[in-house]
Amino acid sequence: MSIVEGDITGVKVDAIVNAANSSLLGGGGVDGAIHAAGGPEILAACRRLRETELPSGLPAGRAVATTAGKLPARWVIHTVGPVYTTREDRRPTLLSAYTESLRVADELGAASVAFPLLSAGAYGWPLQDAADAAVEAVRSATTSVEDVRFVAFGGRAKAALEEALAR
Repeated sequence: MSIVEGDITGVKVDAIVNAANSSLLGGGGVDGAIHAAGGPEILAACRRLRETELPSGLPAGRAVATTAGKLPARWVIHTVGPVYTTREDRRPTLLSAYTESLRVADELGAASVAFPLLSAGAYGWPLQDAADAAVEAVRSATTSVEDVRFVAFGGRAKAALEEALAR
């Protein structure tokens, strides 16, 4: 596992993980950046998924792959992290978003995967806990992926990931 600070859309890996919403039809943050940089091929592939195997959308904690369009990666693995709340423990769903993404990466034959910090943006997950969950999930996963990169958007996210990796 390694950490890089920057824009996930420029990372050269086999698969980039998208912090998608359940509609798979684009959004803000990481999701919007991936759709914008990857071009219309990603949205077209997501629409096909919605028309066929995911008519109700992608549930939180699950993952699915599409083309990466114009991105330097071969695939985008879309996963939906849970919205943070103190009323119920959604951490297992957050962990599942990471492990399911790695399962899909294995199915694709991806050797390298780049992850953003799932649920840590608009979904309100506390930054350090999101970083701890990311590292915990990847460490506990059974996967053939050889290179997992966490792409930190900003210094605070990078510091949280560094602290999580140091534990």
